[in-house]
Amino acid sequence: MNIEDIRKHFPILDQEVNGRPLVYLDSAATSQKPVQVIETIDQYYRGYNSNVHRGVHTLGTRATDAYEGAREKVRKFINAKSIQEVIFTRGTTTALNTVAASYAADNLKEGDEIVISLMEHHSNIIPWQQVARKTGATLKYLELQEDGTLSLDNVRETITSNTKLVSVTYVSNVLGVINPIKEIARIAHENGAVMVVDGAQAAPHIKVDVQDLDCDFFAFSGHKMCGPTGIGVLYGKKDLLEKMEPIEFGGEMIDFVHLYESTWKELPWKFEGGTPIIAGAIGLGAAIDFLQQVGLEKIEAHEHKLAAYAMEKMSGIEGIKIYGPKEAGKRAGVITFNLDDVHPHDVATVLDAEGIAVRAGHHCAQPLMRWLEATATARASFYLYNTEEDVDKLVEGLVKTKEYFSNVF
Repeated sequence: MNIEDIRKHFPILDQEVNGRPLVYLDSAATSQKPVQVIETIDQYYRGYNSNVHRGVHTLGTRATDAYEGAREKVRKFINAKSIQEVIFTRGTTTALNTVAASYAADNLKEGDEIVISLMEHHSNIIPWQQVARKTGATLKYLELQEDGTLSLDNVRETITSNTKLVSVTYVSNVLGVINPIKEIARIAHENGAVMVVDGAQAAPHIKVDVQDLDCDFFAFSGHKMCGPTGIGVLYGKKDLLEKMEPIEFGGEMIDFVHLYESTWKELPWKFEGGTPIIAGAIGLGAAIDFLQQVGLEKIEAHEHKLAAYAMEKMSGIEGIKIYGPKEAGKRAGVITFNLDDVHPHDVATVLDAEGIAVRAGHHCAQPLMRWLEATATARASFYLYNTEEDVDKLVEGLVKTKEYFSNVF
């Protein structure tokens, strides 16, 4: 599919905002949904809405088949060995918290080390802070180089024989940096540590192979990859998941319940207590179908091209400061910036008046903001439905923003 054909699948893009054609540049926060996903969810609720696993009636069987069929689609999408390694969650945050509460809290102790980086999203910081507080483990940070990238030399220096867990984002939601996860995982394993990957910003944009990466856990969300909100995935190596205890207890995840003790279902269902996110999982399966139809390699190449074009055009605006690596090949389709002394929220407000949606704030990465010496930034993020014309409108909007505030002050 070419870009014109792709855009036709996203009905929300065919509208005006504040009297201007919508330019949606906030996909790092949440992506838009193709009609295939919308219709798939609608078909579930209209045609075979039922709980899964529990019943033998026709609707229940159809719902179970679709739900578990979506799990198999996820397995293939990330190249997991087995569906037993694919756990449905509410999103990346829940997935990372599951690893922290189930694996890390039970396996770490005083004197152990947890290593993360300064570019992490809060959902990949706070769980490890809590684990460190409860277990007595030490939390350590990988430093960033001047352009916001990680140095493998620093990784080797920071990860030691005392390190038991390393958790790093695959792609930064602020800097757009694509981290060398495979190499970091190898260093972690050489020191006896498990490797956790925040894949929220990677799974929608890069072809992911968890076996090739050799990560122990991989977390991502459906809503950033054309799927519904409220659904995500935790991948974990089977041998690790089998040793972990569930953190939610109740229906669905049990095998036998006695008066004073209970036993759990086998993987992956022991981690999916209660009625699961059925429509969300089925919708995520439809999103995966769509992304694979387009091709992850094509999506990645398209975004790199857009990022390079945007870097060139935006760099020509006087007074703009762009954060992260300058080489487009080192970053995904995310460009975070500030414009002179204009507050990012004011930048976003003026752009919104032009129909352009960007994100402004600390992007749930306050430690990184402090490292950047910025209280907040604006962020434009691109996806498979964005065009060079979108970038041109963004640049025009930024020039207008600069002119407006120059006249005001």
